Formats: sequence, C-alpha cells, structure tokens
Amino acid sequence: MRFVVFYLLFLLSGLSVYSQDSVWWARTTGKFPFMEYGIGDDRLGGAKLGFLDSNVLVKIVDSFGTDYKIQLSAAHSAYIARTSVVPFYKQPVRRAAHNTHLSGNIKVYGDTAVDLVAISLDERMPYHAFQMIDPSRIAVDIFGVTSNTNWISQLRTVKEIKNTWYEQVEDDVLRVYIQLKHSQHWGFSLEYDSTGRRLMVRVKRQPAVLDIKKLRIAIDAGHGGDNAGADGVNSHVLEKNYTLLIATEVQKTLKKMGVKNVFMTRTKDTSLSMPERMEMLKQFNPHLLVSIHLNSASHDTVQGTSTYYRYIGFRPLSVTILNQMLSLKLKEYGNVGNFNFSLSGLTDFPNALVEVAFLSNPEDEKKILSPKFHKAVAGKIYLGIVDWLNQLK
Repeated sequence: MRFVVFYLLFLLSGLSVYSQDSVWWARTTGKFPFMEYGIGDDRLGGAKLGFLDSNVLVKIVDSFGTDYKIQLSAAHSAYIARTSVVPFYKQPVRRAAHNTHLSGNIKVYGDTAVDLVAISLDERMPYHAFQMIDPSRIAVDIFGVTSNTNWISQLRTVKEIKNTWYEQVEDDVLRVYIQLKHSQHWGFSLEYDSTGRRLMVRVKRQPAVLDIKKLRIAIDAGHGGDNAGADGVNSHVLEKNYTLLIATEVQKTLKKMGVKNVFMTRTKDTSLSMPERMEMLKQFNPHLLVSIHLNSASHDTVQGTSTYYRYIGFRPLSVTILNQMLSLKLKEYGNVGNFNFSLSGLTDFPNALVEVAFLSNPEDEKKILSPKFHKAVAGKIYLGIVDWLNQLK
C-alpha cells in the first residue's frame, strides 16, 4: 500500500524527476514497451529505437508530455511512454553517475530450432539491436555496461551463426556482433532469461529447403473493426473491408499453390490493436509476414503501388514484391525503408507491407473495387515471394 501511495504521488506530481541533484530509476512493464529516438511525432507515432523486455532497468532524467526521457549511457538517451515504466527509486546524480554494470561470459550455441547467444550481465540493462549487411550481421548494443567478458564459448551446435565477438564502443556501451552464414536475415529476438542475468539473442535459421510450400506465411489485413482506415474518393468504400478482401485472396492463392501453413491476423471485421497482432504473430512464428494496406493522399492525383520495410536485412522481400506489383500496370510510388509501422518493427521474421494502390485516386480506386484485381494482386504477391526465395538459392 505504501508503494501504491508513493507511485500515485509520483505521477500526480507531473514527474518533477529532473533536477541537478537527483534522478529516478524505473523498470519497464507491460507488453512490448518501446523506446523512441526523440519527441517527434506523426500519425505513426514517434520514430522507434526498439522494443525492450519487461523489468529492464532504466534511468529517468526528465519528462515530456506522456513520455519520460531515459538516459541509456553517457552519450545516449531515449524516450519511453510513462505507462511503460514503474519508477521505484530516487538517487542523487553523483551516485547514479557512478553506477557501473559489468558483462560476463558469452555462450553461443544451438538448440533444435534456433541459434542462441547468451550474454551474461549483472543487471537487466536496456539494449538496442540492428541489422547489418554485406556481410550479414546482427549488432546488439547494451547500454550502461562495461565489459568484464574474458571468453566467448562457441559450440558446434550452431547452424546459422558464423562468428561472435564484441567491442567496447564507448565506456558504457558494449556492442556484441553476431555474423551470419547466409546473406538473408531470417529474424531474431531478444529477451532476458528467467534469472534476469542473461540477455538471450535468438537467431532464426535459414530454412533447409527454400520452397514456398514449406514455409509458414502470415498475412495481415490492415485496419479492421473500429479502425476503418482510408475511404474511397468516389465510392467511399472503407480500407478495412478491401484489405480483408485482398488478404483473403492472398490466402487462397497460397493454399492453391501448396502452402499449407498460412496464418491470417484477422478473417473478419474485428478490432485488433497492434500489440494484439504482434502477440499473435509471435505465437505463430512465421517465416515471413506480408501486411496488406491501401494508400491515401490529400491530392487525388497521387497514385501507384509501394512496399515498405523497417530493417535493411528485410528489404529484399519488399523489393521483389514491388517488382511483381508493377507488372499490374500500376504506377510506381516506391520502395520505402525505415518505415515506422508497428508490425514492420518486429525483428522476428522478414516482413513487407504492401500499399496496393491509392483509394484517394479515381483511377486506382476503380482497380481496387474489382474482384478480378484482388486476385491479380494476390498472384503477384505470391510470385514476389517466390522470386525472393529464388534469389537466395
């Protein structure tokens, strides 16, 4: 009860946490807490730095609106939603500045499903991971940590990881590199183990057989329920209804072509939050995800098809799908990277978002209304996936 009263007073105070003499420590909470680079915002929210596990230790140094500013290291800060952390301890700045956390040994091994990198730490510290290409690597920055790692054990049970090493890139930022055997990134995830003292990097392996029939494919029909999306410039049809029609055709096409494991995030007009979709997708654990949307612009002259990706290692899938979509005689709106869409933010599997065409453009709208066009789009998405797989063989 004492903690509850303290926490309520903390929130009601408007978080006067930042002063020259003290900072607050907090733990992340809830599903999919994420960090943002800054206070900028648009219709997709602020630019995301990355997701965190729960119960990760963060240092709050300031607040802005609905966010707290957290100090990740001496040179790095980020913003996190107030609802994503629980403050618990106030500390003088001088003492907080001298809190040093150490890394321990690193173990690299494989189990029956994935390769793993276990990084020993003395606290659940915040982290950020990113993909690199040519050669393909995963880099994991762990903030507030100084290396005390004196060995990296690498076992022959790994199948995808080629090399693992680390660098102390800053006094309080430890970077672990994970080099992959294949050029294509197949996904990874990070979480602390049950002890809270090992950060586990789970690395997906390239399928032994690059045959679309053998893959687990997820299809996301954008919007739904109370989230209608865009509407047609003349017909006023709703995006949520037509993304479902097109996604259903994609499902039918995949099954017709022999793909047995196809997962739909929704099969009817239902409301689904992004965390709910993310949870469903993580449980299904697909080899890849395609999300279907319809575009809209403030000017009805804007038209064309486009594909989107967040991480550079997942770009190839979005490019092959776009190339196939352009054969439908749609204008090219482009291939868009660093896209700040929640499902694109998942690192667990290759994913591509397809903006089929513009509901706000009369010419595109006519196509979107046609069931024949829906089938044609489904066929092109299927061929785009096949082209992507063929590039990897």
